[in-house]
Amino acid sequence: MPQQPDQRRELGAFLRSRRERITPDEVGLPPTGRRRTPGLRREELALLAGISATWYTYLEQGRNIRASDQVLEALAAVLQLDRHERDHLFRLAGHAPAAEPEAPEPLPAEVAAVPLLLQPHPAYIIGGTYDVLSCNQAADELFPRLTTPADLPANFARWVFLEPAARDVLVDWEPEARGLLARLRTLAGRHPGDVRYTRLIDELNAGSPHVRAWWPQYDVQARHGGRKRLRTPGRGTVDFAYTAFHLAEQPEQTLVIYSDGRESAA
Repeated sequence: MPQQPDQRRELGAFLRSRRERITPDEVGLPPTGRRRTPGLRREELALLAGISATWYTYLEQGRNIRASDQVLEALAAVLQLDRHERDHLFRLAGHAPAAEPEAPEPLPAEVAAVPLLLQPHPAYIIGGTYDVLSCNQAADELFPRLTTPADLPANFARWVFLEPAARDVLVDWEPEARGLLARLRTLAGRHPGDVRYTRLIDELNAGSPHVRAWWPQYDVQARHGGRKRLRTPGRGTVDFAYTAFHLAEQPEQTLVIYSDGRESAA
């Protein structure tokens, strides 16, 4: 599928960010003294990937050239990309279908009711841009001001970076915030040109110095379950396990359920 200019620029930025993270020692190159910039030089990466240094420079500069699957695989191997980073690289290079800008995400009433059925366990459904499409009372209490102000759609990314209450609730705020931003970067890469992502990212950049510092680092990550330490009303810090389920008909919509283990004592 043909690349758009924005995709080519994003591809160049992604390659550059990953090249600067790899040291010569990690790929078996001898030390060469002091370097003006961190990581591998362009010509070193091109040599290791078996491609022309000039051609690779054009690729990183966002010029209108087409990389083959073989070249992308070679670059992914040298840059030591994980599965999600490799998938992101291929999408930016135009080797996967890119979604068109979408209308507001549909959520059938029977699906919206699922978090309510899970009360008293905190549960919510988020869309691709982290809009909160449905949540129950327990989630509303666990994440204060998530669903306010009323003039803006509830959005978990906006809450984490722009709502002061988030720093009180999220005990490990920085790693949680970095992970969320990496997941947002991954989703945005699947929807080049989608104004919903552009609008949200611009808002986060304008309002958060952390987003301005971290977004250019180009971290990518898939949504997943795990554990979070949260400060709760009346109970102090609680270690929650959370599980993420992707909805069958809308795979970028995710049902997230929190549990603190109390129910297992019965």
